[in-house]
Amino acid sequence: MESWVVWLVVAALLGIAEIFTLTFVLGLLAAAALAAGLAGALGLPFAAQVAVFAIGSVAGLAVVRPIAHRHITRPPPLRSGTAALVGREALTLTEVNRRGGRALIGGEEWTARPYDPDLVIPADAVADVLAIEGATALLYPVSSSNEGQP
Repeated sequence: MESWVVWLVVAALLGIAEIFTLTFVLGLLAAAALAAGLAGALGLPFAAQVAVFAIGSVAGLAVVRPIAHRHITRPPPLRSGTAALVGREALTLTEVNRRGGRALIGGEEWTARPYDPDLVIPADAVADVLAIEGATALLYPVSSSNEGQP
């Protein structure tokens, strides 16, 4: 069997192993083995193929992996402004219907409307903030009972 075929088999096995481990190391080694297989297919001697594999492995592990690891472990972006209010709980201060109402969100008073225009959310009810449109919070009641239905 020719050496380039062996490199391709090694690359395939390393690629399959990467799928199960998700370490990104075996995937880089698979890419290096693929490059060595390409070198073998071009007719380079076995020593040159090993050198291509070694250089590809070192370059991948020393350069590519730290960059990829940094991107994977980056914390989620901080939400600020009105985007930070989405997903929070609100306490309705007045009845909230399609014409409007008032709600307390994060210690601040906001104008509010129900997310579903057919809902009516009574005063002193807890609701989730689903979106912010301009200066108006779109709310949906937390309770799953018929409370707030027209």
